[in-house]
Amino acid sequence: MGSVKTDLVNGIISLVISVAVIALLADDEAEPYTLGDVLLAAGVSAFLSGYLTSYFAK
Repeated sequence: MGSVKTDLVNGIISLVISVAVIALLADDEAEPYTLGDVLLAAGVSAFLSGYLTSYFAK
């Protein structure tokens, strides 16, 4: 079994990649959500996806 540290690193890597790609490609004019709202939602989702995939893949 891997460590929690490895799982956290995988979650953080997923978060950084997802937020960076969305920040580059997102349209600032999209309504009713602001860019911050979209980045927050994508960041939480990406972190949990990376972390839990790493955790349960063992």
